[in-house]
Amino acid sequence: MTGTVLVADAGSSSFHLAVLDADDRVVASRDFDAPPGEGADRMIRSFLDDAPAVDACGHRVVHGGPDVTRPTAVDQTVRARLQAAVGLAQLHMPPALAALDAARALLPGVPHVACPDTAFHRQLPEPARTYALPRKLTRRHGLRRYGFHGLSYAHALRRTTELLGASPTDLGGGCSACAVRNGRSVDTTMGMTPSEGLPMSSRSGTVDPGMLLWLQDETGTDPRRTARLLDRESGLLGVSGTSGDTRDLVRARADGDPDAALALAVLTLGVRRGLAAMAASLDRVDALVFTGEIGQDQPEVREEVAAGLRVLGIEGGLTAVDDPREPMVVSRAGATVPVLVVPTGEIHEVARQTRACLETDR
Repeated sequence: MTGTVLVADAGSSSFHLAVLDADDRVVASRDFDAPPGEGADRMIRSFLDDAPAVDACGHRVVHGGPDVTRPTAVDQTVRARLQAAVGLAQLHMPPALAALDAARALLPGVPHVACPDTAFHRQLPEPARTYALPRKLTRRHGLRRYGFHGLSYAHALRRTTELLGASPTDLGGGCSACAVRNGRSVDTTMGMTPSEGLPMSSRSGTVDPGMLLWLQDETGTDPRRTARLLDRESGLLGVSGTSGDTRDLVRARADGDPDAALALAVLTLGVRRGLAAMAASLDRVDALVFTGEIGQDQPEVREEVAAGLRVLGIEGGLTAVDDPREPMVVSRAGATVPVLVVPTGEIHEVARQTRACLETDR
């Protein structure tokens, strides 16, 4: 069995490294406030100088593309397939591949496993993954909904079933903006790229494609500038004009800032719309689970989302989180649909999937 695992989680603006021992305890970790690029070698080397020796390395990869659909040991063929998916997640894939290449060079004697966020959604039903575009076009170019945040969903599902005492195959419900039935993703708000879906910190989420075409025609904006507009300058940041952090916006709203109030209203309405859409792919809703930074840390957002979903049998009046490190039920006792807060656990999920992949390959 693979013992100690180095986990590399490269984001578009940060880099997290952690070593987990055979009992899944974090024994070393470090956060960098910049994504790995040309400095990936230096970042990893400085961390490894003070970290325990590792038996394997697991890498969070946002997009596996059409060919890397499950946790996979990395060789040159797999590396090339990941490279082919760069265009589908241009903010996230280059840092992840820079970290992967640097780690493989520094640790050539241990196996490296790519754990795609898209793997959780690999069995999306055909209606859920299909865009209403000409079939000749979608087949020629592989246009489909992939879904993202899968590592977080997988961990949240596991902890939710433990807390509710249910089997994953018995649980169906909304997990953030993902519908889960019988332990599998059956619908999700994100699509072919991470840009589709709910409003985010600085990303717009789904917008009218006709509006983008109109904007390009009217202003002459080129595709790269449009991409920056949608991914870096929109979302909560764009609407508020001040911040993409919900904590800042809650404080600003309390001080009477109407743009902060509007940004939060756009977010919470967008989440409710997304959850209602996910419910359309389920027979019933067994639980609503909040996870991730906003889901865990922002009680005002949780309350405003839950209080607006009475049509789904979900109610507000949520309780405070006692320990942000532990999952808990925050809805009232006897609620028709329990509401839970589950801390994100992507690091632990990458380590788990890395071990499982290597055990399977033996």
